[in-house]
Amino acid sequence: MTDLLTRAEYAAIAAEIDLPATPFIDGKFRKGSGPMMPTTNPATGAVLTQISTANTKDVDLAVTKAREAFDQGHWSKMHPSDRKDVLIKLCKYITRRKRELAVMESIESGKPIRDCELIDIPETIHCIKWHAEAADKIYDQTGPAGDDAISMIVREPIGVVAAVLPWNFPLMMLAWKIGPALAAGCSIIVKPAEQTSMTALRVAELAHMAGVPRGVFQVLPGDGPSVGEPLGLHPDIDMVTFTGSTETGKRFLRYAADSNMKKVTLECGGKNPAVVLADAENLDHVAEHVVNAAFWNAGQNCSAASRLIVHKDIKAPLMDRITARLRDWKTGDPLDPANHIGALIDADHAAKVWGYIGETEKNIFVTPRVIEVAKGDPKARDEIFGPVLSVITVASTEEAIAVANDTAYGLAASVFTSNTRTAIRAARDIRAGTVTVNCYGEGDITTPFGGYKQSGFGGRDNGLHAHDQYCEVKTIWIDLTDPAEGDNVG
Repeated sequence: MTDLLTRAEYAAIAAEIDLPATPFIDGKFRKGSGPMMPTTNPATGAVLTQISTANTKDVDLAVTKAREAFDQGHWSKMHPSDRKDVLIKLCKYITRRKRELAVMESIESGKPIRDCELIDIPETIHCIKWHAEAADKIYDQTGPAGDDAISMIVREPIGVVAAVLPWNFPLMMLAWKIGPALAAGCSIIVKPAEQTSMTALRVAELAHMAGVPRGVFQVLPGDGPSVGEPLGLHPDIDMVTFTGSTETGKRFLRYAADSNMKKVTLECGGKNPAVVLADAENLDHVAEHVVNAAFWNAGQNCSAASRLIVHKDIKAPLMDRITARLRDWKTGDPLDPANHIGALIDADHAAKVWGYIGETEKNIFVTPRVIEVAKGDPKARDEIFGPVLSVITVASTEEAIAVANDTAYGLAASVFTSNTRTAIRAARDIRAGTVTVNCYGEGDITTPFGGYKQSGFGGRDNGLHAHDQYCEVKTIWIDLTDPAEGDNVG
């Protein structure tokens, strides 16, 4: 495990970082054609640097370079083992710069440095390495064509991919996209969130140093209208992969329909339930998982368990344990490793969260809130995306499952019970992409992650399923009959 530094040591690293601030196009940093955009430390309000943003002109250039790189085949036709070697070298470069990247992520996003060091950076490296190692271990297929033919079902890289990222996990979501896309042989253009551009720019630079060819991995910082929409509408983009809000995700479906029917995969919002049934065992364990599920990353997590659906017979002792557990979750300066919760991403988002809490505040730091709500309360239905746990009391397992499914979302869920049959039945009956039993989690890199209903569309991140979504499937049919043995007359 990484040894954490002191607050002063992290601040010293932050003061010395050379912050990337321009688009990365065709293998180098170059000034964008859009306006300058400040990137701010949400915890202090200080401007870290001014980002030179991209616009439609830069999008066109990047797509042209991505297509040229793909067609030339230096990456797309490279042997999978060689692509693997380059991506593993990238992981080594990220490892060498891991502390710098962790600090950069913390000061730009407000995430606690402890999470950046202990979770985000290691998971980013692991994700890219896992997909790299899978690149030369995925086999194509042959079909049962009989003795007179051979049918081959082969996977080919889909082409030029646009990846549009969220601000809550800038590095991890970058890895979730570039890992399988690059391993498959695609060219990829990344649009990071406006609030968190810098780590994607740095990783693109490291990828080029590791041997990823020019034009294969590019980063265009900027806002949605200037970069996101042009990417979504561009006729030479083959696929868009998006993680973010459901509302924005729907726009990319419209962009695809209005342009070239490009492939679209969406991982969107969630209002995820933690269902604690009457026979749940070890309530200290349950409370630990519920608190982590609700308040990790200040609740700014699409898979956060922001609804606690608890049986009335077990509610009081569980709530006592949740309250006790929360005393260890300190809120404050993200560069202080003692803090579990840092700053929310910006003032506008903080105002939205305070509005749900019912208080008029301008503080960017929001301490955890546990609020009892009725089933139809907006706090039980809306994705607050902050450190707010809504508690709903139920009287039976059947009611708990019904309440869990009473949402427009279906990303993740957790069930706590000591009965194996009940656990399996609940996991089957809850309509969500990932259901964990007696724990909170998202599976791991080997398991597909995505949602039902308005939580997702078109594919899954993680696992081998992620590789499939960056590929086209082609059938090659070879006739083995001898033309000389065809129809003979006479």
